[in-house]
Amino acid sequence: MGPPLRLNAVAFVSAQNHPILIRTFSQPKQDELKYHYIAHTSLDVIDERITAAGATKSTGCYLGLLYVEDVAVYGFMTPTKVKIIIALELSDNVVRDADVITIFKALHTAYRRSVANPFLRLNVPSDNVTDHSLLVAAGGQKWKLFRQRIDEICGAVTLPGAAA
Repeated sequence: MGPPLRLNAVAFVSAQNHPILIRTFSQPKQDELKYHYIAHTSLDVIDERITAAGATKSTGCYLGLLYVEDVAVYGFMTPTKVKIIIALELSDNVVRDADVITIFKALHTAYRRSVANPFLRLNVPSDNVTDHSLLVAAGGQKWKLFRQRIDEICGAVTLPGAAA
């Protein structure tokens, strides 16, 4: 793997564009609102990429670099249309796509394992859900293991000692 990356935030967004989980790892903590904004702004870029890819029949999940603000924002879409967005701290190091794809695969695996738990979503109605508070419950106690896995992935990606 190349030079260490600094992961500032991870966002999981449902197929209906509702946030499932937005986790920030940057200092100070008042940046949380900024990363919520970045996640929502990224959805527009993802929609454009998906529309453009629809014409070429691309089947890849990795959407690449979405845009650069004061962080580099990358996107990934699962086969079930869940979007994963990460914000990496800008640095002088070259960020290889292979490294970013590895991060996305680890995040996707953590999400997939959590959702595969048959006891996690027993009370969720069918796909015609109008109350999305159940999806946002990823901050709840039942999703504790999922949040721990995300934190472990961030810890593995980020330089030791640099993580909060």
